[in-house]
Amino acid sequence: MTSTQQGLTPRQARRVRMAIAAAAMVVMAVVLVIQLGDGSSLQSIGLYGAAFILSGAVIEMSRRGRTRLGMAVLGAGFVLVLGADWWLGGF
Repeated sequence: MTSTQQGLTPRQARRVRMAIAAAAMVVMAVVLVIQLGDGSSLQSIGLYGAAFILSGAVIEMSRRGRTRLGMAVLGAGFVLVLGADWWLGGF
């Protein structure tokens, strides 16, 4: 008996990562709209706008084949944005 591991092809992995970044972009857009409706501070809105732009950059990185780097940037960027928002009193 031989065991073969079948994972995602590079193309499939790239598409999955692009989908994750797109979903994160949608979530940030919804949160940004909610923040605008609540009359939040400009600083908080700017941080969510930065996260929105970050998601778009990750999608572009994924399109160019830099999916692992893109996901690392996405994760680190969101941690920084949410941490900055918390630290500045947004939550």
